[in-house]
Amino acid sequence: GLVIDGTTLEYVLHDSLQDIFLELTEKCRAVVCCQATPLQKSILVRLVRNKLKAMTLAVGDGANDVSMIQVADIGVGILGQEGMQAVMASDFAVSQFRHLRKLLLVHGHWCYTRLTNMVLYFFYKNVAYVNLLFWFQFFCGFSGTSMTDYWILILFNLLFTSVPPIVYGVLDKDVSAEILMQLPQLYMM
Repeated sequence: GLVIDGTTLEYVLHDSLQDIFLELTEKCRAVVCCQATPLQKSILVRLVRNKLKAMTLAVGDGANDVSMIQVADIGVGILGQEGMQAVMASDFAVSQFRHLRKLLLVHGHWCYTRLTNMVLYFFYKNVAYVNLLFWFQFFCGFSGTSMTDYWILILFNLLFTSVPPIVYGVLDKDVSAEILMQLPQLYMM
């Protein structure tokens, strides 16, 4: 790992040293920046995101972390003694730092699988509906006649657009939380 303080970070963030610093950080498993200003934190996150083309996650617990959380792809705020500013600026909030592991490994995995399956579901639903419209046009001689009444179209979208995603989102868990916590390698898949 690499530990760098705010004064050294100021020198490293200059344009001439950025590439060397990023090359060094790529070889480390963890990089910890301590005593950095809010501007330095946000510049560092933006630098990693843009130059390394990596997805960034910023974790903070106070007002000095707000700019870093907003610049990152995913921001996590921790409820702390420093107030609620980081939590209000974040995408996700946890009460303690130790809950971050479960947020990433369990809820992140479930969220990813649910979103990918729902995208496939929406493609299937729309292909089925457009296929009906396509074949109906042959039946009616391309006259532009409406295939369904307006209320049936609303009912179709209500039933096939809102109800299945809600049921699927609530009930679908491909792997249990205990297994996901024991095998962090599943997150990579």
